[in-house]
Amino acid sequence: MRILIVDDEVIIRTGLCTVIDWKELGLTLLEPAESAEEALERIPQEKPHIVLTDIRMPGMDGIALAQEIKKLLPDTEIVILTGYDDFAYAQQALRQGVADYLLKTSGPEEIIKAALKARQTIMDKWELLRNEQARTAAFRYQLLERVFEGRTGNDTDPAQVLNWLGERSKIDLPADGTCLMRVILVQATGWGEGHLADLLNGAADNMLSELLPSLSLVKGERITLVMRVDSANEGTGELERAVRRVGQTLKCTVFAAAGCIVARPQELHRSFREAEIIYSYRLLLGESGVYVLGDIASRSGGRTVCSQEEEKELSGILVSNNPAQLRQWVNRIVREQMDDGTVTPNSLQAYLQSVVFASHRWLERAKGDGRASAPPATAYPFDTDPRPEAELFRILSSLMSAFHDTISDSRYTYMQRAIAYIRDRLDQHLTLQDVARFVHLTPNHFSEVFKKETGQSYIEFVTLERMRKAADVLSSTQMKIGEVAGAVGYEDIKYFSQQFKKYYGKTPSEFRQSPGS
Repeated sequence: MRILIVDDEVIIRTGLCTVIDWKELGLTLLEPAESAEEALERIPQEKPHIVLTDIRMPGMDGIALAQEIKKLLPDTEIVILTGYDDFAYAQQALRQGVADYLLKTSGPEEIIKAALKARQTIMDKWELLRNEQARTAAFRYQLLERVFEGRTGNDTDPAQVLNWLGERSKIDLPADGTCLMRVILVQATGWGEGHLADLLNGAADNMLSELLPSLSLVKGERITLVMRVDSANEGTGELERAVRRVGQTLKCTVFAAAGCIVARPQELHRSFREAEIIYSYRLLLGESGVYVLGDIASRSGGRTVCSQEEEKELSGILVSNNPAQLRQWVNRIVREQMDDGTVTPNSLQAYLQSVVFASHRWLERAKGDGRASAPPATAYPFDTDPRPEAELFRILSSLMSAFHDTISDSRYTYMQRAIAYIRDRLDQHLTLQDVARFVHLTPNHFSEVFKKETGQSYIEFVTLERMRKAADVLSSTQMKIGEVAGAVGYEDIKYFSQQFKKYYGKTPSEFRQSPGS
């Protein structure tokens, strides 16, 4: 906020400029003016928010100066400096728009109070203006939303809505309300979040409004444009040039989703819906550029479930409690999805959600207490998250840390890690030496501790776990018996069937056919 001091006496000017720390008060001190005439010459360019002026000066006096300032800048706060002889005169100035008056004999404290009072008055006006603008913008957007959603009703003509929004000079609708136009959804990024993001949106909106024949409204993270076009076959050249100009000028990245061209305001809801669909692909298409429906037409959807191999990789990383390796793995699988030209927002969401479910299945196996790990109650919005890999890593690393923090309180932490390691590799040829090496113990010591902690030998434990997993697969899938055997580490189907019957009293085929299996 800027303050200008006007006084013909050099001692007064210098004193007011040097005795008070204006910067500490949140005010920027402009170069003082020696006369009212000089002040009036500079005010249109410098636009001070507060003027502190003497009342008696050669030529134009302070009262006349105040009247002229109010004509130029009605919201400027003016404080008059007066002597005893001019006291009654100064009181009259209050009726001329002067905010306050002070005696020239006033100390710094009184001057500071007057300046802060003026500053607060201006801030209150700004706050009222911001609130009014916010209410107006919300109302304008509500009207435009009704047009976009095709629910204006019989009492509201979409063409009248567009004209009422105060942008007729840009859209320039003809008398019958028909013209070619399209809806464009824009997002500008690169300045950060919060207040900086709002500033960028406002700046980008102002530039686009100047560069394009359009009306625009800002809501949240995006700018909505209704742009007039000259031809039904018009491409996106003009829009691309404007987007490129905004990006270069504001040093940001700009994404624009352009809906179809329609002939009447009543059809804008079709263009808006199309723009919304394209806009939902912004994470997959890239942060910058102009996109139309043809850019996503070939995307039929990528994988929606993580593979058994990926789940196995994830389990190994979670067991090893290696955050760096987990981050690399997450970055790789997310990047593979983002680079797949068939992926859609829905398939990306489903795939990454399946990875989260896989981590909960791992936790259930790793805990080994018969209690299932509760999956997330709601889906994480990976398809709209600007950095889905960061969110996925946060979820998985949190789960990994929570598990290892829990078992770290146990005396035999390495035994829980060993058991989790075994359960994740039941389909592999896994020797006692392999597991002992994983927990950094000698095979003999590991074998002794394992038997003491589980009450079973290593072979007995592994066989029992394999049979339990086989029973679960037989009950929940239609996999062939040979495939089930392979899933639990047996190449010989006959031997697998013999082992299974030892534990369950039935062959795998009989077990599957029995009630309750």
